[in-house]
Amino acid sequence: MIPLSYSFRNLWIRRMTTLLTAGGMALVVFVFSAVLMLANGLEKTLVSTGSDQNAIILRKGSDSEVQSMITRDQVNILKSQPEISTGPDGKALVTGEVLVLINLPKRATNRPSNVELRGVLPESIPLRSQVKLIKGRFWQPGSSEIIVGTSVAKRFQGIGLGESIHVAMRDWTVVGLFESGGAAFESEIWIDAEQLMQAFKRTIFSSVTLQLKNPNDFSSLKTRLEADPRLTVTAEREKEYYTKQSKVLAMFIRILGIFVTVIFSLGATIGAMITMYASVSNRTVEIGTLRALGFRRRHILTAFLMESLFLSLVGGGAGLFFASFLQTLTVSTTNFATFSEIAFSFSLSPSIFLASFLFTLMMGFAGGVLPAVQAARRNIVQALRST
Repeated sequence: MIPLSYSFRNLWIRRMTTLLTAGGMALVVFVFSAVLMLANGLEKTLVSTGSDQNAIILRKGSDSEVQSMITRDQVNILKSQPEISTGPDGKALVTGEVLVLINLPKRATNRPSNVELRGVLPESIPLRSQVKLIKGRFWQPGSSEIIVGTSVAKRFQGIGLGESIHVAMRDWTVVGLFESGGAAFESEIWIDAEQLMQAFKRTIFSSVTLQLKNPNDFSSLKTRLEADPRLTVTAEREKEYYTKQSKVLAMFIRILGIFVTVIFSLGATIGAMITMYASVSNRTVEIGTLRALGFRRRHILTAFLMESLFLSLVGGGAGLFFASFLQTLTVSTTNFATFSEIAFSFSLSPSIFLASFLFTLMMGFAGGVLPAVQAARRNIVQALRST
């Protein structure tokens, strides 16, 4: 077996070529990792928005809250379900909420985009334990006051703390900023549901969210509610509802990104192949000497293949290292389910880490196998005469 140090040494001797080839591979791995981190960040944001203990009720046939309608009579029926948990004050943890889309200009570009305006009731706050007010205060009941997620407050005009927006013929003043641990609520504006319904002349809620005493009670609750002819609703676990919202967009990001990455990877693989062929060509005498010393063809093949894999690992490690810094960035896109803008961060996971290294090893193997076979097939006598 030829020592591994032999392969390392040859890479170091041709360090400029090694650097350029590894740089191409690093770029490919950077793009590959960034795409997966982008899709993972979107899924993580939406999944963390839901809770295993909560269930969301929508009108039957609705894919999102924007399309759903729940009447006040139906809300009262839903409040009477025995599976619903109660708070410290003895009140049932169930709330009707209203979701409407408004158009606001962005701070950076002045271009308008959709933002979710969520009307909530006092019962909504204990149901969303991840929501924390970090500045200002909650709105006064009956007033035209709103609180805003920190993410959306940074990106849109008029919704910083103390600022105001003109919506539905009224001026709404921002009196508080809240965080939700990176969940999608940070891309929303919250308002008193009754005030929102008055302003938009609505008499119906968009959805009802409730907290179960026991998450295992969900199946029985779902069966009974969906069979009740007075309701015509569908029930979902809250986490599953938000997970579904991320599926289409995350899949689109992955398919587009992987398509681009595959094209880039062809270039990087060809670059690695050219580098390895040049290495074989320049070391013909060396190969002949190794064969003369008793090393077999498989030893030569393994040594050159290992050299290509080391080369790819250097590039892959560099690409992944620089991609990890993307986690400090926050990006936004349109949620296909609600057509509103949602902000999220790149997220690196162990599975992405593993997939990136497997991908870079595949490039190294594909780029190195043919030159390694060529090196292993060299005739000893011809190789030694090639000087």
